[in-house]
Amino acid sequence: MTATKLNINKKTHTLEVDPSTPLLWVLREHLDLVGTKYGCGVASCGACTVLLDETAVRSCSLPISAIGDKAITTIEGLSEDGDHPLQQAWEEHDVPQCGYCQAGQIMNAAALLKSKPNPTDDDIDAAMTGNLCRCGTYLRIKAAIKTAANY
Repeated sequence: MTATKLNINKKTHTLEVDPSTPLLWVLREHLDLVGTKYGCGVASCGACTVLLDETAVRSCSLPISAIGDKAITTIEGLSEDGDHPLQQAWEEHDVPQCGYCQAGQIMNAAALLKSKPNPTDDDIDAAMTGNLCRCGTYLRIKAAIKTAANY
């Protein structure tokens, strides 16, 4: 075990964790930030997506030793009140069905809107590839991203 400092949701956390531990498990098991979900464990489904310096990454396959001093944002840190434009648009468009993938979808969309504030359909399709939705709400997800871009 090694003492590791992580900047998560604008707070510094010092943890005694094996450096090879995936970020997902540090978030869920050590910090009780359970909005980030385990889906596949091999970075293929996107349920575990968080932002690392505003870039979408899959936390299930990212060892904490690879993070360094980069800022981590989870769904809990996206907005203090749950009023981020994406969260509002998700509700407006009734995106969630089961809801399992939604935190990862929203975090991936947040990275997209940060890099492309007015994305085209092709931009959305390209950026959201790899974030799987078991319920198939892809059209609602796209509509919500477009709405959030206009807030």
